[in-house]
Amino acid sequence: MKPHSLLMILFGATGDLAARKLYPAIYRLYKNNHISEHFALIGTARRPWSDNHFRQVVLDSIADQVDDPDHAQEFASHFYYQSNDVTDSDHYIHLQELAQKLDQQYQTQGNRIFYISLSPKLFPVITSQLKAQGLLTNQGYNRLIIEKPFGYDYQTAAELQAQLTQTFKENQIYRIDHYLGKEAIASIKNIRFNNTLFAPLWNKKYIDNIQISLAEDIGVEDRGAYYESSGVVKDMIQNHALQILALLTMDEPVSQTSEDFRKAKINILQHLRPFQSPDQVNSNVVRGQYGPSLDGHLKGYRQEENVASDSTTETFVAAKISINLPQWEGVPIFIRSGKRMDQKSTTINVIFKGLNESEMTNRLSIEIAPKLGYQLFLNIKEPGYSNANKVIPFSYELNSDQASYMPQDYERLIYDCIEGNLSNFTHFEEVANAWKFVDSIYENWEKMETSDFPNYPAGCPGPKKAQELLAKHQTYWY
Repeated sequence: MKPHSLLMILFGATGDLAARKLYPAIYRLYKNNHISEHFALIGTARRPWSDNHFRQVVLDSIADQVDDPDHAQEFASHFYYQSNDVTDSDHYIHLQELAQKLDQQYQTQGNRIFYISLSPKLFPVITSQLKAQGLLTNQGYNRLIIEKPFGYDYQTAAELQAQLTQTFKENQIYRIDHYLGKEAIASIKNIRFNNTLFAPLWNKKYIDNIQISLAEDIGVEDRGAYYESSGVVKDMIQNHALQILALLTMDEPVSQTSEDFRKAKINILQHLRPFQSPDQVNSNVVRGQYGPSLDGHLKGYRQEENVASDSTTETFVAAKISINLPQWEGVPIFIRSGKRMDQKSTTINVIFKGLNESEMTNRLSIEIAPKLGYQLFLNIKEPGYSNANKVIPFSYELNSDQASYMPQDYERLIYDCIEGNLSNFTHFEEVANAWKFVDSIYENWEKMETSDFPNYPAGCPGPKKAQELLAKHQTYWY
């Protein structure tokens, strides 16, 4: 395996995400020889750091992964820092001078990845300067990685897309959703399309319902200001949950190309049934906000830092979603996500139909967090004289040793970008259609009276209405 040659320019190099996720991810790629001597990274931000200080920050961030200190020092030597005001054209001129120097020093062949880990409002500011000041190369590739959120509704997403595509083509834009880098999410397509046990049964004839749960036991912590402008629907549903939904329900792509893979997801997101009225939202969507825990140990959302004392921002949502395609007619997809729930758990459950009314149903369960594992629940005879059914799980769980060798989410996605593989990055049409669906919820919420918040105590499974939502379908949250 030949290591890749490239120069990465990271905007937001002094941020929390860079230290917690990006530098460890890039170090693992270096340890595994995916990048090597023909690699360099320029970190930029407002702080007046030196190269040596920047390298020490990088070393501190990877300390728990280092086996050989000399090898880690060698890795850090590939990092350079330049203080940068993203609105100042002169700073980009200096950035280009350093980039050209490092291109020659590390023989990067003109391959450049621009990673913007800053507020989305700065995306077009930076990309326009990259073009104007000649940082895009004519030799090699130019790729842009950007973090969410991509817009705050469909309109702002479309405006942002129009601005970015003045500099980068759609196939050069890598919109990162770290859930798509998780091992269990990446395996969904293999489970569905590479098993004769499932492939012919994955449709409305055999599936009763699908459940996606993204539950967190923590509160908003230091993200109160962000959450006030977001809420759980924009933070978790518009991106993570709907991406998982698309992977679970899309048709098998006609080829293995990124283009066909993303087309299959786009087709699902285009056919999500929007909510047309407040009554439809009221019947199919439950919103909540956590209050103090019953024992008073945990504070409520309105008591969190940078949160309004009368905030109506949702910290929980559960929804029944329908897909306007013949193969999924009548199959509800239930999604829920919330803060300060009774446990941290990210799971997918596919519940198959029983052969008759008294038959216990089969179920495929995929646990994404806190552990990674798979369970298939089958019916056998109850041991003994009885002929009754007994449900047993066939289970597989990755042990800690296996998990340690598994690519982490950002590691996998950065590697995919280096490889030019867009499969695990969202196309603009995916983003646009997800926003159109989410907008239909917010537009109808605005016509309704504000919910009676808070409506669930911290440390519980969420509002009671979320249980009632599934009870209407004669089922419950697994």
